[in-house]
Amino acid sequence: MKVLYPVAYEHTVLEHARKNELDPYLVLGLIKAESNFVCDAQSHKDAKGLMQLTDSTAEWVAGKMGMEGFTTDQLSDPEVNISLGCWYLRHLLNSYDGDQTLALCAYNAGSGNVDKWLSDSRYSSNGETLDAIPFPETENYVQNTEKYTKQYKKLYPSLFDGLGS
Repeated sequence: MKVLYPVAYEHTVLEHARKNELDPYLVLGLIKAESNFVCDAQSHKDAKGLMQLTDSTAEWVAGKMGMEGFTTDQLSDPEVNISLGCWYLRHLLNSYDGDQTLALCAYNAGSGNVDKWLSDSRYSSNGETLDAIPFPETENYVQNTEKYTKQYKKLYPSLFDGLGS
């Protein structure tokens, strides 16, 4: 089973998960869903790297983080990609009051779409949570990321023990 759930960059994942108050297993699950740990992965929508960031998102995040000299060529660098991706995921979690489902939807489909869905009674009965996710790709993405996160916790329960301080 572990062959289906690769692990790499665990020190980097832990460092940036901690900096951004994220569950490192969620970061692993997201990386598996996004790139399956291929550091130079590039999607048909031109998202790049382990955490599949678009150039525009990466540039925006790098600016918010105060990263001097950032170029999108650096998105294939695991350290840079994980740093930006973790900051962005934390930003989305903060934007949606810690709601992981909404944050993952926004990571995949964009905040603009999530905000539209929340204001549409076909998808949200209360304007705060989603009753349905209208994009099948996004629904699958959220389900897979959550499944992968649980599997990583189950398969590697002590992965982050003794790493860092």
